[in-house]
Amino acid sequence: MAPLIVDMKDVVFIKPSKSTPSSILSLSTLDHRPDLNMLCHIIQVYKSQKHDAYPNDQIDPNPINVIKKSLSMALFYYYPLAGKIVKHDDGKFRVHCNSNDRVPFIEASANCNLSSLHYLDGIDDMEVAKQLAFELPSQDDESGHHYPLGFKVTKFLCGGFTIGIGVSHVVCDGFGVSQFLHAIIELARGRSEPSIKPVWERERLMGSITEMPLPSPMDDASAAVSPYLPTTTLVHECFKVDGESIRRLKMRLIKEFTNHKNIKTMKEIFTNFESLTAYIWRSRARALKLNHDGKTMLGILVGARRHLDPPLPEGYYGNAIVDANVVLSVKELMEKPLSQVVKHIKEIKKVAFTRNYITDSINTLVTKEQDFNVEGIGAYFNVTDWKHLGFLENMDFGGNVLMNSLPAPCNMFAAVDLCIFAPPSKLDSSMKDEGVRVFVSLPNAAMPKFREEMEALSLLNSI
Repeated sequence: MAPLIVDMKDVVFIKPSKSTPSSILSLSTLDHRPDLNMLCHIIQVYKSQKHDAYPNDQIDPNPINVIKKSLSMALFYYYPLAGKIVKHDDGKFRVHCNSNDRVPFIEASANCNLSSLHYLDGIDDMEVAKQLAFELPSQDDESGHHYPLGFKVTKFLCGGFTIGIGVSHVVCDGFGVSQFLHAIIELARGRSEPSIKPVWERERLMGSITEMPLPSPMDDASAAVSPYLPTTTLVHECFKVDGESIRRLKMRLIKEFTNHKNIKTMKEIFTNFESLTAYIWRSRARALKLNHDGKTMLGILVGARRHLDPPLPEGYYGNAIVDANVVLSVKELMEKPLSQVVKHIKEIKKVAFTRNYITDSINTLVTKEQDFNVEGIGAYFNVTDWKHLGFLENMDFGGNVLMNSLPAPCNMFAAVDLCIFAPPSKLDSSMKDEGVRVFVSLPNAAMPKFREEMEALSLLNSI
């Protein structure tokens, strides 16, 4: 197969369809988490159904025109995404909005059919995704201010296309991005306004100085290290774990736990996410050859929207995530029964879902700077779950069917510390609803061992 060649046109700028307010908008304490200050890249993959029983008058010959129009309409409601992120003298970011706001938009064309790329659902398609992601030579304008949002739409010979979205994590989390994309699709289908109106209200998640900040979960001196890190050579892969493999893993863990604790009611505590996270945490530590006397930390991003009192309003699209951390020595992670690792994960999630923990987490961010820095050495492992964000649900328009949604391994999603659980694409019927795609980035030398661990999971015997 010939290599993918993407031909890009000059950048154009999409303005909100109507006049928007001029203002300077403050961000929340959670928006100011240091690890969120970067662009995140998501690829939406659309198959054209123009030859499959859709009347020709339902199909715009150039879907890019539809996307531009509906994006412009959506920006009227989500006008802060067309503004500029500006760092002020107090070190805080704010969003500057005025009547000239706009979003950079790149139109591109590819030299092949999407089917030849398996709709980016193949083993090697993480690198392909980089070419379809939104990137500008510089993410800043002349004054050094950042664009919160950018789009790149790439047309393929088959009539299908990809939408590459680059969005600053400072302005919204995954739930917020999904909400914004659904608004665009609703408008592309002919609605006059989004069904869910966006809510800014970042003051709801502002912290204050506390005399009792949460203790640091780990320190630099005790952090485990890998002989493969640091490195500038990372490889990115997607591993498909079918629902049956997860079921067998859970049943084995349930048996293991009940044998150790003589408890008969533990089935309900084992979720797919907790079981798979424990397995992958251990597998990754093995692949990186972390030293056994060092410590490793699992960080789980926990959604806070429904656990505040009162809950955040529908339509809130800012960051509403806190960390639930589990710290073990590598020796403990390797030698404890895996069911005990799941138990640790279950316990910290239960704590993290409480209003007090969320409030304490926000206040801790205000009170003290993070006093450890273990990112990039392998000791820190952050897992985020995209399965219920809705990136693949109800996103078809104009005879174009959304087949796949995936992170592109750029910036945040190319980090060795991050793992993403995502739902199966619509191409793989064997995965069904309970399957999970696991996106990871690892040093080249560590990936074969991790791949071996994932293959072992698929071969796990029933008990």
